[in-house]
Amino acid sequence: MKKTNAVRILESKNLKFGTKEYEVSEDEIDAVSVANKIGAPPETVFKTLVAKGDKTGYVVFVIPGNAELNLKKAASASGNKSVEMIKAKDLLAVTGYIRGGCSPIGMTKKYPTYIEETSQLFDNIYFSAGVRGTQILLPPADLADATDAVFADLV
Repeated sequence: MKKTNAVRILESKNLKFGTKEYEVSEDEIDAVSVANKIGAPPETVFKTLVAKGDKTGYVVFVIPGNAELNLKKAASASGNKSVEMIKAKDLLAVTGYIRGGCSPIGMTKKYPTYIEETSQLFDNIYFSAGVRGTQILLPPADLADATDAVFADLV
């Protein structure tokens, strides 16, 4: 496996994690498709979404792959009146990652990060390693530690 920024950061923090590689198809980069490819329940494969708040600027939300971000809850959790998803074409410039390979760990800048609170129901969750084709498996509390994230009701 090629070491990504996210993997290097987790190693530097001495966190125990796993990785799972899968075949990449341009048509199947959504979290539910990835869950099927790695044989994991969709509610344990989390997607990383980036939005812009009216007060805070860019904000990162990590939610289950089979759920939809509730923008009102996201705004409330992040201290904004409103949040708006950024356009896919802006993702690389804002985060350093591409769509389908955006990790909450190792973005080009550190943004306020919020993880869906139901993640804590699982011992481990999957999320992107920062490239298409590789997922990281990590306890939610360790992901929160690695990103200085807060658990919140987001869906």
